[in-house]
Amino acid sequence: MPFGISAATAFVFLVIVVALILFATEPVPVDITAIGILIALLVVEPLSSAAADLGLLAEGLVVLSDPAESVSMTDAGLSGFASSATLTVLAMFILSDGVQRTGVVQILGSRIAGFTRESEGRQLGAIVGLVSPISGFINNTAAVAILLPMVTDLAHEGKTSPSKLLIPLSYASMFGGMLTLIGTSTNILASELSGRLIGRTFTMFEFTKLGIVVSIVGTIYLLTIGRWLTPERIPFAEDLTAEFEMGEYLTEVVVREDSPLVGQTVRDALRETEFDIDIVQLIRGDTAFTEPLDPKTIRAGDVFAVRTDRDTLVALSDSEGLDLLPEVEVDEDELEAANERDNLVEVVIAPGSNLVGETLRTTNFRQRYDATVLALRRGQELFRQRMDDVQLRVGDTLLIQGPPDSIERLNVNRDFIVAQEIDRPDYRRSKIPVAVGIVAGVVGVAAIGLIPIVVAALAGALAMVLTGCLKPTEIYDAVQWDVIFLLAGVIPLGIALENTGGADLVADLVVGSAVFLPPLGVLAMLYLVTALLTNIISNNASVVLMVPVAVEAAQQLGVNTFSFILAVTFAASTAFMTPIGYQTNLFVYGPGGYRFSDYLRVGTPLQLVFAVVTTLGISFFWGL
Repeated sequence: MPFGISAATAFVFLVIVVALILFATEPVPVDITAIGILIALLVVEPLSSAAADLGLLAEGLVVLSDPAESVSMTDAGLSGFASSATLTVLAMFILSDGVQRTGVVQILGSRIAGFTRESEGRQLGAIVGLVSPISGFINNTAAVAILLPMVTDLAHEGKTSPSKLLIPLSYASMFGGMLTLIGTSTNILASELSGRLIGRTFTMFEFTKLGIVVSIVGTIYLLTIGRWLTPERIPFAEDLTAEFEMGEYLTEVVVREDSPLVGQTVRDALRETEFDIDIVQLIRGDTAFTEPLDPKTIRAGDVFAVRTDRDTLVALSDSEGLDLLPEVEVDEDELEAANERDNLVEVVIAPGSNLVGETLRTTNFRQRYDATVLALRRGQELFRQRMDDVQLRVGDTLLIQGPPDSIERLNVNRDFIVAQEIDRPDYRRSKIPVAVGIVAGVVGVAAIGLIPIVVAALAGALAMVLTGCLKPTEIYDAVQWDVIFLLAGVIPLGIALENTGGADLVADLVVGSAVFLPPLGVLAMLYLVTALLTNIISNNASVVLMVPVAVEAAQQLGVNTFSFILAVTFAASTAFMTPIGYQTNLFVYGPGGYRFSDYLRVGTPLQLVFAVVTTLGISFFWGL
């Protein structure tokens, strides 16, 4: 091979390049890519050995097995499933869900919201001050999902654009996650890698002192420069129909006596029509009906509130016997006239949702959820017609109209995040002290080193069930299985990178390119490379790839290896520059109406500030 690269190393680099492309473009979910990586690493050894026996290769490739340590290919390949990091992250999802189901975070949020009023500065301060410490003790992705409805309501009540508040919510959760070991799955994974490579794991509050420093710096940035840079993509609007610019797409029509629709059910009429139209509401006399409308028989004189465009209305009038009602404005109040409670809400597609990759048509959305999608927002792009065949993505925001019981079902469905506060009678508020106590116990026993963090976390997850904070069947819904399979798939990639000498090769390049830099400069460069990588691919994947490189680079320079690992850990958990770099950024992409470039504009200066603060902080606290 050229440049002295072995065939095994070349194969691992090929897998990494393909993985990076797939992670960045996501033609398939990241967990599927991770499992594909695992399969590629597991099959290459037996297949290449067979090819060598046939004379097709000079020798078989060894990428996972380590005969000197009596580690088989299968043991190394499947080690991700048995990893303490994977099991700890799984348990932490359960712990976070136990706390979430008590409603304690919502209670804190509502009390803080009462002090903010219409001051954008106070709103920002309250959001950052709440989400940062919470993210240190429950998964930061869960923290953003819990607080998103509170923040959008805060924007509405305070007459502020939600765009001004949602990027700060995401960013604050990220640097809040660096306060403790359990703040992010990345920290836990980096700790295990550190233990395997240099024999030193992270303690519970290992980097809390630096986490506090970066949180303070990040908060100051968000309240000053960041506030100025954050755009107001969605203007404040009292009405959701105005926010989604539905004025030209919502109207009312009346069924004429000669309409061919008379006598048909709504379901049959919609199924047989070739027009892009949704019936949102039926008004018959003095009574207004919302979903489920499908079984209702259409009568002459019925008035329908419909979602469609003007050209379609003209065609409908001719072929379906419908007349447009003049000077009618269909707004939020009009659509909610049939109910005493809200039935027009924004709903965000959650990570791990069964709807990701599907369309409204393939999921049979209207019939399945008894609700109508009026519009779809993806970043700043608005879809208000021909939505049925748009493939749904994480972070897509749907404007949904439906009866209150349908909205409540959506609110408890893990496929969605309803972006308004909905009263949840199923919160187990009597369990608040128990759930908080369990998390405190897990943190406490792990912090003093009484038992390993993985044992403490699993015991805490069991305690959540035994004390009634969670029902046994709920623990499976609590786990983000895509993250678990992602970890299980990428951990062996790190092993292969080490076994084949790939980590040494990349470390040589890092050290060689920094020949004129002092160790602190190399540390900063390593931080920036990891941060750039994390903004393109999964944060967990970037840790797996860069921690071995950090170890090799530090050893070649003869400096503190642990400090280099910490630089990679902090960089991998702070992906500010793209919406795809971190799940929390993707969460707020649709509700904030952002453009891709907004993350570059607000996040790039913060990324550079953190590069300086983090590397100086590591040098000060841990030394080089």
